[in-house]
Amino acid sequence: MAPGLRAELPARAERAFVTLVTNNDYLPGAEALIRSLRLSGTGADIAVMHRHVPADGLARLRALGARLIAADLLPTSAEFDGIHARDALHRRAAFTRGGKPDFHTPLDNFVKLRLWQLDYARCVFIDADALVLRPVDKLFDFPEFCAAPNVYDGLDGFHRMNSGVFTARPDPETFRLMLARLDRPGQFWARTDQSFLQDFFPDWHGLPIQYNLLQYVWMNLPALWNWRDIHILHYQYEKPWQDHDKAQALAPLIQLWRQIAAGEPIPDLTQQRRPAA
Repeated sequence: MAPGLRAELPARAERAFVTLVTNNDYLPGAEALIRSLRLSGTGADIAVMHRHVPADGLARLRALGARLIAADLLPTSAEFDGIHARDALHRRAAFTRGGKPDFHTPLDNFVKLRLWQLDYARCVFIDADALVLRPVDKLFDFPEFCAAPNVYDGLDGFHRMNSGVFTARPDPETFRLMLARLDRPGQFWARTDQSFLQDFFPDWHGLPIQYNLLQYVWMNLPALWNWRDIHILHYQYEKPWQDHDKAQALAPLIQLWRQIAAGEPIPDLTQQRRPAA
């Protein structure tokens, strides 16, 4: 395995869905994501890069058939780390459109770039706060780099990408080039890996929003919501396993997450109610 990564088992396939769990508080999300991928019928590996997850949490992921890969922080400078520490980043680029949980750790987000060190030919990354609601294996045949736009409160989001779902081709040379661009004197990535990846892949290919549908669309852009088309639902900002002030507005989405997290099958989404316009 590449420096900075330690896998328990060898790869079982050439393709993998990959997620990242940077602390124990993201564990419920990763478990639900893995369950949803299993329900989709995928034959690809499901790999979890992880940090700060205790042994009992790792055992829970292992029991779901995930390939566990311990991942170190990137070898960035002290200046870079200070600029991107949680309090420093939030002072400089506060999140004003939604609430990030207290367990959100911005500097850990860059560990996502270690995906390019993995021993797979093709990867699809999915954030650990997402659910796969329909088969998405065809994404492995999409080129690098594909991502959906960052649409959740206005149509201006179509001009930006969201890094919660993307396609990638692991390659050590790509990783080397990423490190060279990532950490330069005074460099600040306001939305961490997301800002960096949009800069590194300026000609990114746009996926339909249904492959990374952000939960705020339910509240803010109901005309874009169609249960028949949603392949990946992404619980950006507040998490469905938290208590939070948007829980009532997002109740149907939270209930769906709880069903899948509890081991139930994916319900007939055509029978789900649409958001109020």
